[in-house]
Amino acid sequence: MKIALPIVFVAVTTALMVLALSGAGPARGTVGIAGGWAMYGLTPKASTPQQALTNLLVDVQRRNWDRAFRALSKTSAVDQQGFIEDWMGSNGSLRSFSALEDFDPRPLHMTDDQADMRVYIHWSTPVGPIQDVRDIQLVREGDVWRAVWPKFQPPTVPAEVIPVTYLRWDLVTGSAEDQWGSKNVDAPHVRIISMNAVNTAEGAVVMGEVVNEDTIPAFVNVNATLVDGSGNAIDDESSFDKIDHVLLPKQVTPYRIDFPDIDLSRVKNVRMDVKAALVPASADPVIGVMDQKLDTDAQGKAVLHGDLLNESGQTVNISHVIASFYDNSGKVVWVSDGYVDRALLPQSSEPFAVEIPKSLSGEVHNFHVVVNQYSLGRS
Repeated sequence: MKIALPIVFVAVTTALMVLALSGAGPARGTVGIAGGWAMYGLTPKASTPQQALTNLLVDVQRRNWDRAFRALSKTSAVDQQGFIEDWMGSNGSLRSFSALEDFDPRPLHMTDDQADMRVYIHWSTPVGPIQDVRDIQLVREGDVWRAVWPKFQPPTVPAEVIPVTYLRWDLVTGSAEDQWGSKNVDAPHVRIISMNAVNTAEGAVVMGEVVNEDTIPAFVNVNATLVDGSGNAIDDESSFDKIDHVLLPKQVTPYRIDFPDIDLSRVKNVRMDVKAALVPASADPVIGVMDQKLDTDAQGKAVLHGDLLNESGQTVNISHVIASFYDNSGKVVWVSDGYVDRALLPQSSEPFAVEIPKSLSGEVHNFHVVVNQYSLGRS
């Protein structure tokens, strides 16, 4: 992922920049709401909590920060810079490269003077669409409704010296062309240690784990081909980003390969192929996975949540969590992943959550979490 993610960034970030610069255009209609108005700038009066929240989110979508901030309640505890950073992120985080695509506000509770709304926010990002869920309180002030925004407190990093004790592997080659994935030395020895194929509502899924059995780091990718009863290939796919691509010696990673709209009843065999290349790598930054717990979130979904702690002295701009889930026999029954859209500053933590299919939540007896990481300016 340290190598693959920048490639994705180059392709998608340009599109997001164009989207940001064209923010004066009409916003997309929101789910379940008749959005839009005749002239840009003539916003419908916030006479209901739903209209007030819609107005606010349209201004956020268009990055009209002055008007969005003026629409907040006077009881809000956030300043304008904190409000902007809450939405736009900082420190090269995934949120910094994202654009608000659309939103779906729904009422939770309402009185004459106060309302609680839940809004499902859809972001377009360089790694694909991401959904965020926020609960927002609104109050009536005179004849209009306004959102009460809590104080946003970005993490601060005190000045200190962090000792560097991590392992590092450099790749010395005879030519500049071989500095990544060297071809003039033997590839690292990696092995698929488990594979499980299951049906889902979206299609077939092949998942399992891979281990780097060598003493050198490896860039790993797993491919699978579904074969029918006649020996013909139905489809072939790769693990893409649902794997920790850079494996240090003896490290294990989950992998997941999706085959959309394919039913396993058509499949007679699954051919697996793992490819590895020698790459330079280091064991830093070290990210600790803390306070892991299987639980049910506010939407009733089964999730594994916890905190990522950056134990190093370097900023991790984007963190990608991949979790494998096991039944009581140790079999991998699911692999799930999710991105943390806030940067991990040195010695700081951020929460994460990955979803488990509700049908499998009762089967899960154990889990294993790995973290992909990407830092700007580092390969």
